[in-house]
Amino acid sequence: MGGPNPRLRFALAIAIASPLACSSPKDTPDASAPAPSASQAVAPPVSSAAPTPSKPLSPAERQGSVIARSRQGDALFVADEDHKVLRRIPLPLAPGVAATEVPLPGAPAAVLPLDGAVLVTIRDPGLLLVLKPDASGALAEAGRVSLPADAWGLAATADARHAFVTSAWTHIVSKIDLAAGKVVWSADVAREPRGIVVLGSGEILVSHLVGADVTHIGEESGAPVVKTIGVMPSPVRAPSGKKLHASLGYSLVTSPDEARLFVARHAVGALARRSWFGQPTVDVVLLPGKNGRTAPEQLAATHVGGLPSQKSRVADLTMTADTPVSIPGRDKGPFTQPRAMVYRAKSDTLLVAGEGDDVVAELDAVALDPTLAIVRIFQVGQKYDPGYGAAGECGAPAGIALSADEDTAYVFCRATYDVVALDLTARAPVDPIVRDRQTLVHLADDTLSAEAQKGRRLFYNATDPILSGGLGCAGCHPDGRDDGHVWHEATFDTIDGLHTNFVGAYENIPDLAKAKGFPRRTPMLAGLVSAAGPYGWHGESADLGARITAGMGLHRWGGMPQNIGGAAVGRASLVAAFVREGLVPPPRENRELTDKEKRGRELFLNKGTKCAHCHVPDSHYTDRTPYPLKRLPPVSGFDEETKQEFKTPSLRFVAGRAPYFHDGRVSTLEKLVELNGDRMGNTSHLPAEDREALIAFLKTL
Repeated sequence: MGGPNPRLRFALAIAIASPLACSSPKDTPDASAPAPSASQAVAPPVSSAAPTPSKPLSPAERQGSVIARSRQGDALFVADEDHKVLRRIPLPLAPGVAATEVPLPGAPAAVLPLDGAVLVTIRDPGLLLVLKPDASGALAEAGRVSLPADAWGLAATADARHAFVTSAWTHIVSKIDLAAGKVVWSADVAREPRGIVVLGSGEILVSHLVGADVTHIGEESGAPVVKTIGVMPSPVRAPSGKKLHASLGYSLVTSPDEARLFVARHAVGALARRSWFGQPTVDVVLLPGKNGRTAPEQLAATHVGGLPSQKSRVADLTMTADTPVSIPGRDKGPFTQPRAMVYRAKSDTLLVAGEGDDVVAELDAVALDPTLAIVRIFQVGQKYDPGYGAAGECGAPAGIALSADEDTAYVFCRATYDVVALDLTARAPVDPIVRDRQTLVHLADDTLSAEAQKGRRLFYNATDPILSGGLGCAGCHPDGRDDGHVWHEATFDTIDGLHTNFVGAYENIPDLAKAKGFPRRTPMLAGLVSAAGPYGWHGESADLGARITAGMGLHRWGGMPQNIGGAAVGRASLVAAFVREGLVPPPRENRELTDKEKRGRELFLNKGTKCAHCHVPDSHYTDRTPYPLKRLPPVSGFDEETKQEFKTPSLRFVAGRAPYFHDGRVSTLEKLVELNGDRMGNTSHLPAEDREALIAFLKTL
């Protein structure tokens, strides 16, 4: 890591955690899944052999992203998901530069330039595309490899012989032989695998959109071996003795020497000032193989004297006198909703894109907790517009690429289709907020309706004073899906009356509440909000707009701002337009049901089981009606429910939405059917074989 770093380190005591838990996954299918058949592997075949790099790929060059620089340094590539194209932008970046585009067979997620080829993942259908220059020099498809649906993250080995892809919705990691153009193996992993790193040893590390742990994949006799590395989210802000839930794990990177792993995500329930939802975090893991380590170890930090077991009145831990930098207005951390991250080797810093507040934060990578060692913050979204949320150019930064000399950062902004170049050569200012934008290129216009375009900006944004309480819609509903978290719905009394809020953990609840709160699991939105209404777990909101308006009060301290007139209703209308027009449902396999699944469908539709009585197939498997349900024992850490009428939830996409029930008490569909008995429909009489068939059918929905 070089010599002593001159930047300030925060005044915390070091504690290297004991070796992290590293275990094989439990209650999951065998880690090795069959590779596609030869007929599925490649069409057309990959031309000649795999791309051979002029020199081995560095750790940064082995990792794909939504934006990437060519190895020659003459162009940027952008995977434009909404327009279903790959864009090539010549460098140096300049206003009016003529970008070219390559139409793709589906929405791309990541791009990885190699010598003589460009790899691109396609979400639906799941594909890895290999693009090469044709006779005219334009990029054209040279081959494709069929992959599990929702192919997302992308990485390659140093010799570019193999690529690795995470398929998010189908929770699969695949290894691809680029020369043969076929899948070598596929491994089943935890929910929503996203970021992926290939170490020099060939081992794989994967982050997840849902959950706190990192997946490790090695190989034995050519087969994948899947293990879990337990990583504590934001240990400096966690209540004593508690492991927090984490979400938004889009990105992870290593230091150039692969001694450290950095995982950017959101620590749900982390303690901080006015933080009902938690805090952003970059967690640091010391990897094996360096300094004699044989197991991963987490770099942890604790305030001298330890942390309180409950929030109480002493939880201002993010920006206080104990931290090296105090930034007015940044009490919620250096960024909100981390989306992408890169390592800048020449300064030993991390650049993290904050999707929620339109910033790129530069953090000290040598610090115990990088989020408490802020070097500077680039504000790429410039001004505020009440009609749009954070307006101006560059909304919702989603990817970062560095120039070859690491003096420039290129940032792609998903909500506005802009690329902005940030000058990194200037010394860090005394005021770390940097508002001077350098060069910006607009790539394309939004294709949605005018209302949905505004709703897109609001959906990602965490700074709108009316819609957001510090976390954007996408903070709990990433990609329109869900964060897998069970929130506390607590009511507390303030000087202006009673207010009900969702909070991340019991420790986040103000003392005034004197309650643990009711459990409420985050629902998925994509593909599930077309109905007129009602909405809410109790069906308490007549329509989608009313539910979004209610959410504005639930997602902030102390209810809605005063004297806002019709602004809340107007914003709700815009967001409703976007979630219906702009959110893409997860992929669904169009195939003939197996005999077992057909038997499950028969059972589901049978009048004796009564499943279809409430979960009506013709309306997304729900009648949207609240029913009184038999009371269950309260979930540990929450208050007992006072109201037992719950609206029938849709079963569409149910296989990918664990945990289940409104309180998240059930982790799998198998346990759901086992626990159900005759509480919802009649399943207690079903033999084990029929229960398995019913579950198999549910997984096809």
